[in-house]
Amino acid sequence: MDRSQQIYINGRWTAARGDTAFEVIDSSTEEVISRVKAASRADAADAVRAARAAFDAWAARPLTERCDFLERIAAGLEARRDELADLIAREVGMPRKLTPRLQVAGAILNWRRTAEEARRLSLEETVGNSTVVREAVGVVVAITPWNFPLHQITLKVAPALAAGCTVVLKPSEVAPLNAFALAEVIDAAGLPAGVFNLVSGSGPDVGEALVSDANVDAVSFTGSTRAGRRISEVAASTIKRVSLELGGKSASVVLDDADLPAAVKGTISGAFLNSGQACNAQTRLLVPAARYDEAKAVARQTVEGFTVGPAFAETSKLGPLVSAGQRERVQGFIRTGVEQGAELIAGGTEAPSGLDRGYFVRPTVLGKVDPRSTVAQEEIFGPVVSIITYRDEDDAVRIANDTIYGLAAGVWSNDEKRALRVARRLRAGQVDINGAPFNPAAPFGGFKQSGRGREAGRFGLDEFLEYKSIQRKA
Repeated sequence: MDRSQQIYINGRWTAARGDTAFEVIDSSTEEVISRVKAASRADAADAVRAARAAFDAWAARPLTERCDFLERIAAGLEARRDELADLIAREVGMPRKLTPRLQVAGAILNWRRTAEEARRLSLEETVGNSTVVREAVGVVVAITPWNFPLHQITLKVAPALAAGCTVVLKPSEVAPLNAFALAEVIDAAGLPAGVFNLVSGSGPDVGEALVSDANVDAVSFTGSTRAGRRISEVAASTIKRVSLELGGKSASVVLDDADLPAAVKGTISGAFLNSGQACNAQTRLLVPAARYDEAKAVARQTVEGFTVGPAFAETSKLGPLVSAGQRERVQGFIRTGVEQGAELIAGGTEAPSGLDRGYFVRPTVLGKVDPRSTVAQEEIFGPVVSIITYRDEDDAVRIANDTIYGLAAGVWSNDEKRALRVARRLRAGQVDINGAPFNPAAPFGGFKQSGRGREAGRFGLDEFLEYKSIQRKA
């Protein structure tokens, strides 16, 4: 059923009352997939009131019952796996052959994993003459991005519900359709009215209305650092708890004893995932100055293996960017990098051959990048990697840490003890050694202006629980 004109409040689908609509675009073809009606500020207030009214009963419900609902939701999403993969491939532009695993399977698994972790939670302990309990923080507003939409929604909504919170979700207006599908699944799972609510709209309008609402106890946001600052400002007026997962400018540090070809290939392949539209992409490739020419040759060869094309083309390894604005932004960064003295090793600003429609950008590697230049300091959010040279290990660590961000990093070395030593020196929330895989059970989040708080596994549940001490006479 077409939900583009509706929102989900208090267990019912109802017409959105906003004055505007926004187009959802297939980024491979530039065709309009849907025109979604925005919610009004009154709709946002209604959603919060519904969540507030439902909170006491939901928080009082046994934890095991709340976890049962999460598992039902996971089963409902599993039944719609192929539909969701198609939808996200069109909304975001990731190649369809990758979306079942990278966009959908992980989200489903996280609903189940959250239930498993919550069942193991210890919510009460004795400390001296006190009983220390952990209780749900209250009404949670979740504001989510477009790049891994269902996955990012899951990392907020699933632990919030498990903890006993009620939720108002505002998904990105760029990729909202998967969130409507999730709301249908939640409705079918029989979640009590008001426990989960969905409103659509822009951040400056509906998002700010939600964040400023005095009936909201906590906000969980993933997106740009600029937007995170604004959310912090608005939420401060009512002293809300705020969790932020923001931007990154992550470094991959290739030490002088590393397998350089493997390091360069691994870093570029990871950085180009989802066309570089990932906050934890390691887009600064740090190599010893003496091995720059070798790194450049491997980088050029690696980029040649990335076939750019539409999301539903079987040969596509790299899809389009999500929007025309994002394409223009990325191309602008490439031009700026060259103007500021970087060497264009591969790619560039010209459209890929044969792709006249769609928001495509050629995968690009810039070399001899000044570590203080624009492309080395600002998040590009596209398939652009900057190669930066360093003198020695201390210089590499200094460069890696010399940004406002601290979300992720990588270290490559044939000496694991050395790699671990360097990893401990990097100011980042997660550090991969020699291309180690992402661990969805480990805490995800950043240092510095990459945010505060953590998501995933049992650590993500902590964001939605409060401590209470109950003292007794001895």
